[in-house]
Amino acid sequence: MRRIKVLIVEDSLIFREVIARGISTDPYIEVVAKAVDPFDARDKILEYSPDVMTCDIEMPKMNGIEFIKRLLPQYPIPIIVVSSVSVTVFEAMKAGAVDFVIKPNIQSLQGVAGFIHELIQKIKIAANAKIPKYIGQSITRVDEEGSSLKQRLIAIGASTGGTEAVFNILKVLPSRIPGIVVTQHIPAVFSKMFAERLNDSTQLRVKEAQTGDYVDQGNVLIAPGGQHMRVKKVGERYRVECFEGEKVNGHCPSIDVLFESVAKEVGAGAIGVILTGMGYDGAKGLLTMRRKGARTLGQDEKSSVVYGMPKAAFEIGAVERQSSLETMAQALVTILRRGNG
Repeated sequence: MRRIKVLIVEDSLIFREVIARGISTDPYIEVVAKAVDPFDARDKILEYSPDVMTCDIEMPKMNGIEFIKRLLPQYPIPIIVVSSVSVTVFEAMKAGAVDFVIKPNIQSLQGVAGFIHELIQKIKIAANAKIPKYIGQSITRVDEEGSSLKQRLIAIGASTGGTEAVFNILKVLPSRIPGIVVTQHIPAVFSKMFAERLNDSTQLRVKEAQTGDYVDQGNVLIAPGGQHMRVKKVGERYRVECFEGEKVNGHCPSIDVLFESVAKEVGAGAIGVILTGMGYDGAKGLLTMRRKGARTLGQDEKSSVVYGMPKAAFEIGAVERQSSLETMAQALVTILRRGNG
């Protein structure tokens, strides 16, 4: 296996060296260059042609988000943002970064070790990722006028590249859409930020889920980072339960945990959607949903940042229909209008 060439863009000497030394311990990663700011990085890109770039957000001369916006149209390099805890990571994802990692407390050896482990894994994923094609593109809002959306429940699962994929679907859905539950692989602090961003940017009411929340029309519940989420039928409504537990398929929250509960509690009244991400979390749960009569959609390879989870689900027969990200919202509404027919 050819080693992954990595360019580190970081103005802090300490973090630059921590990252460089840490990820270099992996035999499949080679740090080919380090840059102190975006202008230095531009020269290093031309000289070393890296496979993956890690990039800070707060830097001198030009911030990381502006740099990503300017860079990707000319040099489509998978970028992992390395940042402090801030909502700006979602702006970086919107600009075209494929993933993000949170800077640790440099005084915590355990924190640094965990950070390096996570960054190494994400570099390996990014090396096989595609730059999102929908950057800067307009996705047409789905019209609800005159429609008769049958009451159902929609369950969505996503991982790498998923924050923008979920956003691009929700922002064009009509306000009368049935209740939606979302499991996105995301750190604990960021699930609430993610929900708040979606709430501010869509016609839907979006919040980080809490045990006892109901999945009602026009509402979207995001699984809290570090907790699994499942659905429970209560009378004619559906309520969520959030709980800590062991990782499933390497993740907490796990998409399979959500999908299995939807299959059991909602059955044929559900629609399952699996989006971009590495691995196979959600594939078996989506298959269970389909076997229980649910309709299922999977993101296609061309529009996926990482065609891992959707591929795994498609290959085992869990996906009834593949759809591009650009047409996913319309596909959902079409199913809702037609019912089970």
